[in-house]
Amino acid sequence: MKLDQNTILGLAEHLEQAELQARDVTKITDDHPDMDWDDAYAIQDEIRRRKEARGSRTAGLKCGLTSFAKMKQMGVATPVFGFISDYMARPDGGEIKLAELIHPKVEAEICIVTKAPLRGPGCHVAAVMVATELVLPAVEVIDSRYRDFKFDLKSVIADNTSSARFVIGGRPRELDELDLRTLGVVLEINGEIRAMAAGAAVLGHPLAAVAMLANHLGARGQEIPAGTFVMTGGVTEAIAVKAGDSVAVRFQDLGTVSMRFV
Repeated sequence: MKLDQNTILGLAEHLEQAELQARDVTKITDDHPDMDWDDAYAIQDEIRRRKEARGSRTAGLKCGLTSFAKMKQMGVATPVFGFISDYMARPDGGEIKLAELIHPKVEAEICIVTKAPLRGPGCHVAAVMVATELVLPAVEVIDSRYRDFKFDLKSVIADNTSSARFVIGGRPRELDELDLRTLGVVLEINGEIRAMAAGAAVLGHPLAAVAMLANHLGARGQEIPAGTFVMTGGVTEAIAVKAGDSVAVRFQDLGTVSMRFV
């Protein structure tokens, strides 16, 4: 690590206040160009500690940058990881207030709930399959706190991978009822199709993202506990939304997730 503890605490407060006040900031590596990956996750961990100390419950874990093409473009070997808090949840079919956000985008996500703990190193897709209780569809609303969505990976990890809101809907299914690689997803805004994809867009198989998350946590002496809700990363590209937009995402065999931005 390159940053001292006081700097980490200060940056965590800086980024969390930007989130809570819906206020954009410049990327933190502008002022701290030498910060490393451990620093970035330490800042994120402190943001999580701050939220939990105020009574917010961590509702799940999430994976980001789960496209091989994006990983190659950004010069990284693994996705980035973050968490979601209970206050970020919104009901299926409900409203999301733009005044609480900066420049939100939506992306479709295939998610799971675990029934057994997962820990690396050496976690793989088959292990995740055995540990999966349910599969369910969701839409994540990402909202980077960085001005004009301009950031680097260390900055976005520190900013809890742009977590802002999430909506779970559709109908949960057991894993053996589905083929996650070929599971089709269609994202519509105001009735217009804006993106289409299949589950294989996420690392070839969405559960590969969960295995990478388990290996990431294992390297830090942690695990994915049983009963954890895990978002495996965007199946579709992230698409900007504005006031009045109605979003509906249709998941093959899993139903539809919808919301309206006001």
